[in-house]
Amino acid sequence: MTFPSRLLPIGLAIGVLASCAQQGDFGRPKAGAWNSLIDATGTLAAGERHAPSSASPLTDDEQDLRNRSWRFLMPAMTRDAFLDILANLTRARVLPPSWRLDDPGSYHASLRTGDALSPVSRYRRLADDAVADARLIPAFVALAVRVVDADARRLKSLPFARTLDDWDVRQAAMRVAENRCPIAWVRLETGIRIEGYRYALEHLYAETPDPAAVEAERALAMLTARRPLLDPVVPADAAIRCGLVPAPAVAAQPPLVVKY
Repeated sequence: MTFPSRLLPIGLAIGVLASCAQQGDFGRPKAGAWNSLIDATGTLAAGERHAPSSASPLTDDEQDLRNRSWRFLMPAMTRDAFLDILANLTRARVLPPSWRLDDPGSYHASLRTGDALSPVSRYRRLADDAVADARLIPAFVALAVRVVDADARRLKSLPFARTLDDWDVRQAAMRVAENRCPIAWVRLETGIRIEGYRYALEHLYAETPDPAAVEAERALAMLTARRPLLDPVVPADAAIRCGLVPAPAVAAQPPLVVKY
């Protein structure tokens, strides 16, 4: 049995004990020993999967980057506590992101599950969620740019360091690669979240048309307009390099025929 398979029950047990993940301020996870333990376990699991993972301590900006990605890596809305637990374990990299099934209709289904919500309340919830996401993106981007700039300076300093051995250099390089992944993940998940909001808005209006849909449409437009702020921060293929999405299949090339 490999280490990741041994680690999975431990991670699930941690998740069950932690119960539903709680959100703190500015879309970050609520501080606590359980989230710290989950994150530490995730670092080990990611390394065993050969994903970018460094044992070096995090800078304040690197820790804040991971904290601020939390809102976008958790479900926008769910009434399933177990899915919340799985999402939190995936966010912490205890579980690989490949297990997640992106269902554009899940957010709409969650909105409709709440019997206490009137049609107008559902539109308002959608608008509130989209606006909250949109307002967090500029601050996340500014933080991500600081981390990327610091990484560039880190890499430039390595050839001039005299006391670093191969392990030290590898840890620094792995941290640079690791820092790209939460940025790429937020960019990916924001696009998926927009699709879910759009799906919900269109289906809500088909089911229960109401003037409140206008505000929800404006909120969705605000989020859609801010998502491209994430694009220039990391390379376009960062999601593939981080294992967040599979690499595209390469079409087989016909054999080269040399004519004489």
